[in-house]
Amino acid sequence: MDTGISRKIDDLGRIVVPAETRRLLNIHEGDALTFNVEGDTIHLRKLEAVCTFCGTGDDVRPFKGKAVCQPCEGDLVNRS
Repeated sequence: MDTGISRKIDDLGRIVVPAETRRLLNIHEGDALTFNVEGDTIHLRKLEAVCTFCGTGDDVRPFKGKAVCQPCEGDLVNRS
């Protein structure tokens, strides 16, 4: 989707993602973004939290510094 919005890179190499784009993609302050390069195109994507152990993106929350889903957290707690 081409929005027609352009931004310049500042002297520190930063670029501002327009508010309209952030709202559209549900991107908030502190969210992680990933950059992928394909030819002369840069793809920017919001990095979603996934479970460290099973890879699911459902019901993921921090557990001792790692992203863990509820079933895996239960397995970890029960092993202790």
